[in-house]
Amino acid sequence: ITTKLRNPHYLPELSTKVTLLNFMITQEGLNDQLLGILVKMEVPSLEKKKEDLILESASNKKQLVEIENKILEVLSSDKNILEDETAIQVLTASKTKSNEISEKQIVAEKTEVEIEKERKNYVDVSAQAACLFFAISDLANIDPMYQYSLTYYINLFSQAIIQAPLAAGAERLTNLKSTFLDSLYRNICRSLFEKDKLLFSFILAVRLMDFRGTLNQEQFRYLLTGGISLGKKYPPIPAGAPWITERMWKELVDLSDLDDFEEFAKSVSEHLDDWKQIYDSHQPQQEPLPKSHPTEFTAFHKLLILRALRPDKLVPAVQDFIKERLGAGYIEPPAFNLQKIFEDSTSITPLIFVLSPGSDPFISLNKFAEQKGKAPLEAISLGQGQGKRAEKTINDGAAQGKWVVLQNCHLAVTWMPRLEKLVEELSPENPEFRLWLTSYPSPSFPVSILQGGIKMTNEPPKGLRANMLGSYLTDPISDKSFFESCKRPTEFKKLLYGLCFFHAVIQERRKFGALGWNIPYEFNESDLRICVKQLKMFLNEYPNQVPFSALKYLTAECNYGGRVTDDKDRRLIVTLLDDYYCEEIINDEEYKLAPTLEFSYKAPPMGPHEDYLDAIRKLPLLTEPEVFGLHKNADITKDLNETNLLLDSVLLCQNDSSGGEAASQDDVLKKLIESIMQDFPPQFNVEVVSKRFPVVYKESMNTVLTQELVRYNHLIKIVRSSLSDLRDALKGKILISQALEKAARSLYDGKVPELWMKVSYPSLKPLGSYILDLKGRLTFFQKWIDEGAPVNFWVSGFFFTQSFLTGVLQNYARKSLIPIDEIVFDFKFFNEEAKAKPEDGAFVYGLFIEGARWNANSLELDESEPKILFVKAPYILLKPVQLKEVSDYPNYNCPVYKTSARRGVLSTTGHSTNFVMSLRLPSSKPQNHWIKRGVALLTQLDD
Repeated sequence: ITTKLRNPHYLPELSTKVTLLNFMITQEGLNDQLLGILVKMEVPSLEKKKEDLILESASNKKQLVEIENKILEVLSSDKNILEDETAIQVLTASKTKSNEISEKQIVAEKTEVEIEKERKNYVDVSAQAACLFFAISDLANIDPMYQYSLTYYINLFSQAIIQAPLAAGAERLTNLKSTFLDSLYRNICRSLFEKDKLLFSFILAVRLMDFRGTLNQEQFRYLLTGGISLGKKYPPIPAGAPWITERMWKELVDLSDLDDFEEFAKSVSEHLDDWKQIYDSHQPQQEPLPKSHPTEFTAFHKLLILRALRPDKLVPAVQDFIKERLGAGYIEPPAFNLQKIFEDSTSITPLIFVLSPGSDPFISLNKFAEQKGKAPLEAISLGQGQGKRAEKTINDGAAQGKWVVLQNCHLAVTWMPRLEKLVEELSPENPEFRLWLTSYPSPSFPVSILQGGIKMTNEPPKGLRANMLGSYLTDPISDKSFFESCKRPTEFKKLLYGLCFFHAVIQERRKFGALGWNIPYEFNESDLRICVKQLKMFLNEYPNQVPFSALKYLTAECNYGGRVTDDKDRRLIVTLLDDYYCEEIINDEEYKLAPTLEFSYKAPPMGPHEDYLDAIRKLPLLTEPEVFGLHKNADITKDLNETNLLLDSVLLCQNDSSGGEAASQDDVLKKLIESIMQDFPPQFNVEVVSKRFPVVYKESMNTVLTQELVRYNHLIKIVRSSLSDLRDALKGKILISQALEKAARSLYDGKVPELWMKVSYPSLKPLGSYILDLKGRLTFFQKWIDEGAPVNFWVSGFFFTQSFLTGVLQNYARKSLIPIDEIVFDFKFFNEEAKAKPEDGAFVYGLFIEGARWNANSLELDESEPKILFVKAPYILLKPVQLKEVSDYPNYNCPVYKTSARRGVLSTTGHSTNFVMSLRLPSSKPQNHWIKRGVALLTQLDD
């Protein structure tokens, strides 16, 4: 029985019945295989000699065994050996033959030494290639579609040997290495999404450093995790450096523990002005580092420094590092070339388009098929009941040499095993047959097809300008007769420009993460197409007025809005459209689509189609966040998201350690477990607390407290038991389960184990911060138990925040005898904490504002300071009042979320796992301004 699973875990009852053999290739084995191929192609006579020697040696050994058997046969006979002439002859012949073979073996061994000496010249090339195979095999951890077979890899290696420029000696070896590396990069790159192309280059650079022994593993670990320190005493942040945050200072101190960075934090604190220049720079990765530290820092060292000082600029710094290590070509991925991909294919190799939102390769494939004389394509969109039809089309196409396209394979999960069998059995009579497949990334897509086929991605161009150009160059807008045939041309062309601008804005906002959209929706060309046709139809039907309300409803609520599932996102899309579907865009030539910027984003005056294309081409290549309604700081958020994605992806590509590394990993885990367990609180005694805080009709907070303690007890129990089990497993006292193995990996990577998160409150914090936060929460409740309910409640400390809010409302409802569904919160804001409990309601603190700041003087929302992404919210009085008594003041109805991810799922209680409540923050600016800014309150930060 064979399995294609990379690391199979079978149940004990199965494992005891079978013998498991691991046939996974090892680096040494692959090196030997590649060396054989290389020598065979470079020095064929040498490899032939080695092969002959192996055969001769095997033959000699076989003869020796036969001789030994003959001798044993003679000796075991009943006859007297001294009188048996035949036996004497056999022994004499055997001795002669044995001497001959021994002499041959001595000659063979000498020749083998000479051959090995020659082969050693090529070992560096094959060993480097062998190490890189494991770099690409680990990419499957990022995306299930990134699968590459050993056969494919060996073919690339063989092709590179043929393509490498000829030269003598060391130069030839250099050519072989560089040609293979370049070929590997280009061929793998075409199957990667844009976001993973830089990641691949970085992995190549790091693996080559590791192969050459120049990579310090501790430093690399710090780059990926930022150091995991629990219970460590940090020196105070230097005075007079408000720009150094707590997170930054901790990372600088942790960095000082590594080789080459001894006393680095001290050096920074002594030369604050020099380092502040780097912190303040727009391009810190290009600034020369101050000479305040004795170490001569390399480009790799600079990555570690930027990780602590300016993590938002780590991605451009990684590009510079790759440029220095591998060359500029490795940060400029090759352009999509269908002709080149087609040349690499055969009639039995499927060609797989890996889809991404907004990409539709069918149009370009159709055009290519026309060039090759293969139009029309035999295309089938897979789905329920399409399997038999698809199978027949493949068989007919193979016989007639047609091109068959199976679209959306990810929708036919149950039919995939059948497709796998069909591809395995492909032996088309006509060599011109090609099988094209399209699929979104799916774990159900057959691995054998992915490994044996040619994969490619072709994502739509990024950026507002490219997006708008794409809209104007696709049907129906690109159709001149459609563009010019509206009965109200001025209104149509102006509103059409506004609609395309809106389409680009809502797509580009996705790159800003939760600031842009709570959920990243896949708006596409079909949404735009239907809106364009509706716009023209309504303008033709209403000759005297523009039916804005109908157009807005259809666009923001139906066509695009049909995809929007989050109510805050729905509020945003409606708000955004108001800026583009309005009277001003038609009547005011100076109306700006981005009023705060110097560059004039205006709808062009009425003209032919070409004028609009020219106007779009003049738009800036890089778009400021303000164009999307966001603050300048949103760019930092976007860059930080990119940095986190890159580092998390590299971490996923780190294969499991072995040998000495595994031993050091065990030591790290043991220390980590001890430091967590050292002062980790025990479970609360809920029974004792229930007696002290009994269920009372007029005090719901007692119930809230006991419910919270039960939830935290469950989490404490899981944390303590899993750490205890892991400690025993490391000592070899118990077997390590799959769940414990995953937990150990997460702890080592500085992440919170999934085992804990299943029973935990939502959190995006790394391990160190999570433990500190958890201990802080437990301390808050312990203080409540010891001293009674606090005057100011730390609202972030609650496991289930909604129960606390309901408790506050319930206390008021029972006191005033008003139904709870007629009561809502009113809000008052204070810069200082309260000294006494309010008559009704509760004082809360611990919230953070994202996307804006709190103006302590005017007590209202204000624009963020540069580079300050989050600020503490003021102390808030949650005051329960009847609906009719709610105070009226200019405000922004601000959503409160538990984490910065914002998106959540509806739980069985009817509450979102992330959304808490809406809170009306005072504001002199209109609500629309803050909606577009993506302003929200968070109960906790990510660091």
